[in-house]
Amino acid sequence: MTTPTTVLWDGLRFPEGARWHDGLLWFSDMHTGEVFRADTETGELTAVVRIDDQPSGLGWSSDGALLVSSMLERKVLRVSGSGDIQVYGDMSGLTTAPTNDLVTDEDGHVFVGGFGYDLYSGADQEPGPIFRIDSDGSVEIVDSDMVFPNGSVVLPGSRTLVVAETWAARLTAFDIAQDGSLTGKRVWAELPAGSTPDGICVDARAGVWVSSIATSTFLRVEEGGTVTDRVEIEAGRCATDCAVDDAGTTLYLLTSNSWQPSDTTVREGRIEALAI
Repeated sequence: MTTPTTVLWDGLRFPEGARWHDGLLWFSDMHTGEVFRADTETGELTAVVRIDDQPSGLGWSSDGALLVSSMLERKVLRVSGSGDIQVYGDMSGLTTAPTNDLVTDEDGHVFVGGFGYDLYSGADQEPGPIFRIDSDGSVEIVDSDMVFPNGSVVLPGSRTLVVAETWAARLTAFDIAQDGSLTGKRVWAELPAGSTPDGICVDARAGVWVSSIATSTFLRVEEGGTVTDRVEIEAGRCATDCAVDDAGTTLYLLTSNSWQPSDTTVREGRIEALAI
């Protein structure tokens, strides 16, 4: 059974990279190259920047600049308040495959997942990396054996990084050291069989909401794998990402009709809200 939701915005292509920041919902429309901020109170949708690539994960630098994962160029871009775009971190010398979602920690480190292989051309699956970008722009591979690392969060009040492994149906955790190195790699939660975790977010009780892209499902899971909530959407729709507001009372669901750019020109992507 599908769960009733409220459609806030539609006419999108592939909304991704959702983050709740400064009282607004921010997201990328991956297949148009645009990054938006959305006021959920007024309904106002503002295009912040457009890049000539596929934008994915979003974050903010220590000085408040917007950071955007530029997937096919394998870079993270810094967008100033005036709209100037600069390269913040360049991973193109370390991988030939697209990069993906990102998250920033309290020390200013940026963690970025990489496909590890060319999914779009149907290449054989290979392990994917996690990169760390430091504030000086230096880039390092901090893990090289992930199964398509995707959505990432840092659990509130902790130094724990949780990363979705899409084709492994699990969430994997690391401890973040002061210097940004990752230790203590472990399974944080095994997800139900067949799950394909894409974007994830964390709520105020440290539960992680998971967008299972291929099963049209959003799950709330706790450490150890207990699923506490399940939201079913229209069958066949891609559950791409999710975000929770600061109050912890609303879950924002990002969906699309397909993950293939050739299929999303019909603009059936949308963002819905659900009281939790």
